[in-house]
Amino acid sequence: MRTALTELLGVEHPIVGFNRSPAVVAAVTNAGGFGVLAASVYGAEELDAQLTWIEEQVGGKPYGVDLLVPEKFVPGDPADLVASMRAQIPQEHLDFVRGLLEKYDIPPAPLVDHQHVAASLTTPGALALLDVAFKHRISLIASALGAPPPELVARAKEQGVVTAALVGQARHAERQIAAGVDVLVAQGTEAGGHTGTIATMVLTPEIVDIAGDRPVLAAGGIADGRQMAAALALGASGVWCGSVWLSSEEDVAVAAIKNKFLAASSADTLRSPTRTGKPARQLRTAWHDEWEAAGSPKPLPLPLQPMLVDDAWQRIDAAAEAGHEGALKLESFFVGQVVGSFRDIRPAGEITRQMAAVCEQRIRELSGRL
Repeated sequence: MRTALTELLGVEHPIVGFNRSPAVVAAVTNAGGFGVLAASVYGAEELDAQLTWIEEQVGGKPYGVDLLVPEKFVPGDPADLVASMRAQIPQEHLDFVRGLLEKYDIPPAPLVDHQHVAASLTTPGALALLDVAFKHRISLIASALGAPPPELVARAKEQGVVTAALVGQARHAERQIAAGVDVLVAQGTEAGGHTGTIATMVLTPEIVDIAGDRPVLAAGGIADGRQMAAALALGASGVWCGSVWLSSEEDVAVAAIKNKFLAASSADTLRSPTRTGKPARQLRTAWHDEWEAAGSPKPLPLPLQPMLVDDAWQRIDAAAEAGHEGALKLESFFVGQVVGSFRDIRPAGEITRQMAAVCEQRIRELSGRL
């Protein structure tokens, strides 16, 4: 299959696989798609190691990285960024999270220090990760949560790296075009993670009409070849997929949440700011019911909310993996409405190849009707 995206990136299938797991990224790329690593979950040294590992696995095939570069965030003291932001978390919120863990009897657990994640959700922190990314053989760098900083676009153009940006409205696309972005990702509300409120079917052709000769990728509600064929029919040059890889063997999500995904319907998700401080689609559980209950505090802005709940989620994940009843009620993760189509856990490469094959078959069937 040939599209503007496959020509631009030099790949066989116009399928972009976005995931935090390096093994998923490598598997998608090796299957003929284009893997993209969620870089903001790593510190600089760890990101360097993960990108080195990916390059060892893909043998020169192209891959990319995605950075969360929010345009608006709570400021802090540059001399001690994380500590100064943590000091802004109200006691009311700390007490609420502590009480929530006690209510569900979540046991203590060894915790990993994720301060680097909070730091990466600021412009200086994201640019530090950008330094690491540009030391590697990346072919694309994507920016979410707003227009990319001018230095990102400039450095990418200097090094021949394609820039991409996620957009949820037409006005977002216009700003990204003005910023010099090469590829627009039209992300509909069906998608997992940070989304807007416009559906993919409506949003994609709107962005295609604005994009001119820039390739547009459709994102949100795409987990099989039929949905991919529909995206191409809307004028997209390919698809950006995230949620579908959560049903892959290579994804690092604990078995407890994967089992919840397999049991979920497409109606079991919601957009909520209770994980990151910005509306993000995720699997609805008791966690969200508690935050929405009368008397509960409102979620904090980015990056204070993830700083507030990170330790709690580490404890919930560990307890859920051990089968703890209370943790299983709370356990959740970012996922789109396509979660209702998950039937089993498969290799990411198999998912990629089957999606491409079914898409091609569907296009042939449709052409035969003319």
